[in-house]
Amino acid sequence: MKFCSACGNALIMKKHEHEGCIPYCTTCQKYIFPQFNTAVSLVALSPDEKQILLIQQYGKQRNVLVAGYVNQKESVEDAVCREMQEEIGSRVVAYRYLKSEYFEKTNTLMLSFAVLLDSTSLADVSDWEIDEAKWYSFDEALKAIALASLAQRFLLNFIHCYEKEAKGNFFK
Repeated sequence: MKFCSACGNALIMKKHEHEGCIPYCTTCQKYIFPQFNTAVSLVALSPDEKQILLIQQYGKQRNVLVAGYVNQKESVEDAVCREMQEEIGSRVVAYRYLKSEYFEKTNTLMLSFAVLLDSTSLADVSDWEIDEAKWYSFDEALKAIALASLAQRFLLNFIHCYEKEAKGNFFK
């Protein structure tokens, strides 16, 4: 951050007693701590936990995971369920937090979750947000996911975690 979000004044770096050097607004006379977006990225599993859902959107021919921003006054857990309902039309039966990663391109902290869906139906997929949604086996998903993407890193992390634990007990 280079400018104060309240007054627009240029920020300086000032030593904070407990935090080190932090951007500081001399006009507002306050420290300005980092601000960023928060979003969820969802590895969606079929009810039998044998398939993973990948999507294509915004005219791009690349498979990614369902993802979306957390709204103001919304919990991350509520965002997980809302995004699945909005984009795929499916209800989340169970979810589990996996990891986070900062995505610099959009100044967003991405929180990765695995979600267990109530159905494999794709009848209610959003036609304005999703171009294509398709179920894949674990091996197929690894081959189909966009290479060198955050979605690929989250999918690889999920599969690593899933295979380390007793299958069928992942959400318990």
